[in-house]
Amino acid sequence: MQPTASPPDLETALASQLSRGIAALGLRSSDTQQAQLLEYLTLLCKWNRAYNLTAVREPADMVTRHLLDSLALVPRLSGHRCIDVGTGAGLPGIPLAIMFPEREFHLLDSNGKKTRFLFQVKTALALSNVTIHHARVEAFTPARGFDVVLSRAFASLLDMVAGAGHLLQPDGVFLAMKGARPEEEIAALAGQCRVLGIHPLLVPGLDEQRHLVELSLAATAILNPH
Repeated sequence: MQPTASPPDLETALASQLSRGIAALGLRSSDTQQAQLLEYLTLLCKWNRAYNLTAVREPADMVTRHLLDSLALVPRLSGHRCIDVGTGAGLPGIPLAIMFPEREFHLLDSNGKKTRFLFQVKTALALSNVTIHHARVEAFTPARGFDVVLSRAFASLLDMVAGAGHLLQPDGVFLAMKGARPEEEIAALAGQCRVLGIHPLLVPGLDEQRHLVELSLAATAILNPH
């Protein structure tokens, strides 16, 4: 399945929107990386018409709600080996893999249509640092753990820790993308892990709350940073 070309004026508008957003986030990216992000967006728009990969339909909204939203966590991302659980259409895994070609990204989802789309993206964008896994997170048993377990609108924090805790290296971290500050979800974790930080994310063009919750299984005490 090959992407269809967008009208030149739309392509220009989307490229400008993306470039401005990346600059507003304080990030640096090459022309090649921005072109890859836009090619991913084109593929997502095309496949979405047939496979309903995302409820967001307009390309400009996808730039804000998918690309820039995913890239907002870049300053908080550490480690070399990362897994995006419940990745869906590849968010935030694909944008992050484009921005960090030297790091290893594994994308995990139980939905076959979505993983087929991700294989197409990996091939079309030549993302050699991406590995796709079609499996349920609870049943996935990698040969070794990950430095970072990522999630975006995947599950509650408690469910994420319970389902994906076995994927972490002993000193690894969870990075969970949330909307409003999830106080009740954090309270439900008491005694199971440590809250390393709750970071507000400012997504250019998005007038909604976004937070990144950073968790560790290394200690039982909960910290509640403000």
